[in-house]
Amino acid sequence: MPEVDPNDGPGVVSFDLTTQSWIPVLRRDGTQGELSLREVFAQAGDLRRIIGDLPTQEFALHRLLLAIAHDALDGPQDIDEWADLWAEEDCFGPIEAYLEEHRGRFDLLDGAAPFFQTPHLRTAKDEVFSLNRIVADVPNGEPFFTARMPTVERLTFAEAARWVVHAHAYDTSGIKTGVHGDARVKGGKVYPLGVGWAGNLGGVFVEGATLRETLLLNLVAADTSGVEIDAEDAPAWRRQPSGPGGAERAPSGVRDLYTWQTRRLRLHFDADGVHGVVLGYGDPLSPRNRQHREPMTAWRRSRTQEKKLKQTPVYLPREHAPERSAWRGIGALVMSEEQASLGPEPADYLRPGILEWVARLVTEGELEAGFLVRARIIGARYGTQQSVIDEVVDDHVAMAVVLLHRHDRRYAEQAVAAVGDADLAVNALGDLATNLARAAGTESDGPRSSARDLAYGLLEAPYRTWLARLAETDDPYARRGEWQQQVYAMVSELGDRLMAAAGDAAWQGRIVAVKHGTEWLNSALASKWFRAALHKGLGRPDSFDTTPDADAGPAPETTVKAPA
Repeated sequence: MPEVDPNDGPGVVSFDLTTQSWIPVLRRDGTQGELSLREVFAQAGDLRRIIGDLPTQEFALHRLLLAIAHDALDGPQDIDEWADLWAEEDCFGPIEAYLEEHRGRFDLLDGAAPFFQTPHLRTAKDEVFSLNRIVADVPNGEPFFTARMPTVERLTFAEAARWVVHAHAYDTSGIKTGVHGDARVKGGKVYPLGVGWAGNLGGVFVEGATLRETLLLNLVAADTSGVEIDAEDAPAWRRQPSGPGGAERAPSGVRDLYTWQTRRLRLHFDADGVHGVVLGYGDPLSPRNRQHREPMTAWRRSRTQEKKLKQTPVYLPREHAPERSAWRGIGALVMSEEQASLGPEPADYLRPGILEWVARLVTEGELEAGFLVRARIIGARYGTQQSVIDEVVDDHVAMAVVLLHRHDRRYAEQAVAAVGDADLAVNALGDLATNLARAAGTESDGPRSSARDLAYGLLEAPYRTWLARLAETDDPYARRGEWQQQVYAMVSELGDRLMAAAGDAAWQGRIVAVKHGTEWLNSALASKWFRAALHKGLGRPDSFDTTPDADAGPAPETTVKAPA
């Protein structure tokens, strides 16, 4: 419950985030609850994870906790300091005194410096807006499934605190009502300046068995190659409270970026809770070439931007594709910059700095090769000129940290190659579906797409299990051979099912056009091409009688080949 703060006069409500419960957690025993900032750090070893109203909220809260930990511990400065923290059960002990020191900046309702807000923020007409503007599960005009419909009338102080953190990280773009004192206001409005900082990212962090492990695994040392952290790096609460408008400046490091004030907002409340908000744009920040500052995303090289700006290289955050499961993008997580580059050319992709940091931990022996982590990916996909959130991505890949080892690349290479095996088999099945449809004289795009989706869905769980156990062997090449046999068996069975369902029209076949003339295509020939493709890509598993007919020949050049 909110407390009366005697320092601000009688009857003034206070909600101190360091002592009040507001962060939802899942304990190791399976129970859930809400904790204060002090309690989260004190009990981190007994907590499984943070949970949020949305996965994006969970990501934003993790970044807040990491900023606190980095600042309170003043580091770690190097890997030796990190190792001391990892070995010390009460490694977060100093954070309690730190939170006490900065307690005044963690009051959500403070009159002079409210947490993550701008005091006295107002529009020219003193408008107060619906809480829909900060509650992301009820975006304007496009609500998700939610019990809040049709609008958010009121929030508890705990809920409001979480959505304030989320707004700075993931608020939508679009035209916003201008606030008094913002020089960017034109005709009472500020035109689109982009989404919250984390909304630009394909968010990635590493989860351990407990929240304590998770926070430490993501606590990057200041001397880590490729991550630049200035000596004056500081979080938002160690800076002057933001005024209306925005400040053009470069980030100083992770503490700064994790708490970047992309918005200006002010909650309106009474003693029972929050009932309105004023929201405007804050500090703008281009995501271009921030790979040395922002470790919690992968990066992609943009040749379009290079041509436009006449500089090389130019990197942008690599956003998550909602339609592509995390296991299929394992290469972006485990392949190092050296492996992703071709000769002197800059790499097309850079893996997240967080994973480069964990790679250093395992390479230098601070983590055992078989130590299991989950690479968690979280992101938002925006629609209609980034004015609404269309989809939220939340996925993970469990793997042993040996896949990130900088010198022993065998495991990572076989993990990526195994996804290639799956892609090859899925493409072969898609070609089979296409050829069966062509043989029957029917439309082929739908059957092909359905077959591919079915195959990827069937292969996902076995691949995740295979990947999690890859480090149990000294011979990852042999383990990949086992995977190829498994893929062959599963996709071959799906092919049999497609053949059985193809019907008499496909069995009888028809003449189809090919590059150099025509071909009589029926289900039998389509099956032969399918088996030949599996054999060529996956070998001939000993446990199956899979030898294709010698006269099968290659698939016709008109067969549609979809990308993996």
